[in-house]
Amino acid sequence: MTEDMVDLVVTSAPHVRKKIKTSQIMRDVLIALVPATVGGLYFFGTGHTLGVIIVAVLSTILAEYLGNLIFRKKSTLWDFSSGVTGLLLALVLPPGSPYWMVVVGAFSAIFIGKIIFGGIGSNPFNPALVGRAVLMVSWPTFMTMWLKPFYWKIGSQSLDAITSATPLNIVKLQSYSALIQQFGSKIALYKVLFIGNVGGCIGETSALLLLIGGIYLLVKKVIDWRIPFTYIISVFVFSFIFGRDPLFSILAGGLFLGAFFMATDYSSSPVMPKGKIIFGIFVGFLTVIIRQFSPYPEGVMFSILLGNAFVPYFDKLRPHVYGVFAKRGGKA
Repeated sequence: MTEDMVDLVVTSAPHVRKKIKTSQIMRDVLIALVPATVGGLYFFGTGHTLGVIIVAVLSTILAEYLGNLIFRKKSTLWDFSSGVTGLLLALVLPPGSPYWMVVVGAFSAIFIGKIIFGGIGSNPFNPALVGRAVLMVSWPTFMTMWLKPFYWKIGSQSLDAITSATPLNIVKLQSYSALIQQFGSKIALYKVLFIGNVGGCIGETSALLLLIGGIYLLVKKVIDWRIPFTYIISVFVFSFIFGRDPLFSILAGGLFLGAFFMATDYSSSPVMPKGKIIFGIFVGFLTVIIRQFSPYPEGVMFSILLGNAFVPYFDKLRPHVYGVFAKRGGKA
């Protein structure tokens, strides 16, 4: 080797082999969210619920435009990422959320969750979950008010008549036995949770519709199987260990929405295959711990955000590079 030549050490896989346009990825995510969105409108109506979705999407687009303008960044409106953030935010909000609160959540998602870190690709936390976390901390009463499915068909329109607790709320405040008694049997409960005819956030109640969207993303190779698979399996296993019904634990709440659409966010999830698996196990464990031991009935949001914070460490857990050996008392 001549003096001008430099040894280059190639990092371990994976390596980027081709470019995929952000707009193409976001279009696929929007398509994958269609079943859950339509299901949310079916269960909770096309009135106020549709308004929540429209306000959330338009507000995130406006926030993105203003953010690019203020910080003199190149326009990113046409990559559809702000629209995806808005739709995801809407789907993790209660159907009766006031519009002003939706706007606050949307601007928080874009400015706090995305722009202050440098924009798309630089955000360490999932923007939609950042927006939801801001709302959860600021207005917990609004964020825990759940409309019954088909509430507009109920004769009385009093608040007590059209609202109800979610299955996870009932387990937290009463007991799992009380929940089973309310639905008649475990099979009846599983069926309702799988179909989605139950109170909850707009887009989280139907495991079936979210599974359809998740499979679409896997088939299109938009997401890797490791994170959603290990996340869901981990919740199942740890729920069993802690004495909870494992099937109920994976069907209830926002697990499927979180596993397929939130935890797999490119910017805030691991790149390395081993890192993805560890991340999935980590957030799955945290989800069960939060559900079991914290005052909160649901743990998906907090577990994913906490997992996002550890992503750089998970990505460092990679296989040894062939041909490179560490010297004793020194670096490789």
